[in-house]
Amino acid sequence: MPYLPAEIPLPQPTVDDAPFWEACKRQELVIQRCKNCGTFRHMPMPVCYNCQSFDFEWAKVSGEGTVYSYANVTYPTHPALKDRVPFNIVVVELPDAGNVRMTSNVVDTPFEELYIGMPVEVVFEEVTEQITLPRFKRAQT
Repeated sequence: MPYLPAEIPLPQPTVDDAPFWEACKRQELVIQRCKNCGTFRHMPMPVCYNCQSFDFEWAKVSGEGTVYSYANVTYPTHPALKDRVPFNIVVVELPDAGNVRMTSNVVDTPFEELYIGMPVEVVFEEVTEQITLPRFKRAQT
């Protein structure tokens, strides 16, 4: 069962982030990394904010992280969410990607059990043939 309804607008890959979405389809989490200074960045962009280099690569990361912040969404901000609230939105910090933070959802944990510092790991939800979304689940420790 999808985490959010099918009527929710989906990401539209761009030239900057298309490799990220292609990796998600392969069930891999990749983060853009500057080849000049090694700085990870997410969301993907053409230039490094640290050293202004245009030279980058896509680094495969484990997808293991911790909940940095979270919220319980109780107001449907899109008509498709009318019957889906409440749901969580989390910010996950990825230590093996320079501690970049990614916004997503934790799909297997009631809101009352979420906490800052909770270990999570990536799972992938194939929403369409074109888009697979990275979500997170509680890590098995």
